[in-house]
Amino acid sequence: MSNYLALHDYRSQVAASYRERNQALCAGEDAATVLQRFRESKDHLFLTHSQSALDEEQLRHFRGLRYFPYNPAMAFAVTIDTNVEPKQQQIPMDAQESMTMTTVGSIRFTIGETPVELSLYWLNIYGGGLFLPFRDATHTTETYGAGRYLFDTIKGSNPVPLMNVQDERQIILDFNYAYNPSCVYNDRWVCPLAPAENRLNVAIPAGEKNYK
Repeated sequence: MSNYLALHDYRSQVAASYRERNQALCAGEDAATVLQRFRESKDHLFLTHSQSALDEEQLRHFRGLRYFPYNPAMAFAVTIDTNVEPKQQQIPMDAQESMTMTTVGSIRFTIGETPVELSLYWLNIYGGGLFLPFRDATHTTETYGAGRYLFDTIKGSNPVPLMNVQDERQIILDFNYAYNPSCVYNDRWVCPLAPAENRLNVAIPAGEKNYK
């Protein structure tokens, strides 16, 4: 299989995993069970697929990605506020490369007693897509220092819809599904980093931990 077809297959499998997750949650399946199945599927994809973010040396020692335990308090029903200025900005991917994104929404929720706000972006590349990067206070010790992603729809990682609601602005922000950009695993990848307004002072102990 060519690299292009292999990459298409990899992304198709990622999208299928998110689709299955959303269907299971909307059907009322136990959230912890759905998460465990999702993580096992991701670990298997990382281990077996030719387009895995891991290189051959890493795969020889791979025993699964590192995750926080399931934390039901880190899932929030939110409404995307689209009444925002469509600000366009260049987001660095590394020292040489950057990506243009446009702010298309704002999401507000509360962790403990701390109000939190995140900006939602549209990636200005072919096909576009919604993108939600963030960095939280765990970045100093437990998670990747530059931040994680919650969804990137151009890659098939879609948000969880709010059950039985037709308004596409209403979603579940479930940080148990927060994941690392590919550049966490090795240096052959470059990834957009969390913009300044999405760098939080509050800890979000959920989702994927730092690989290294």
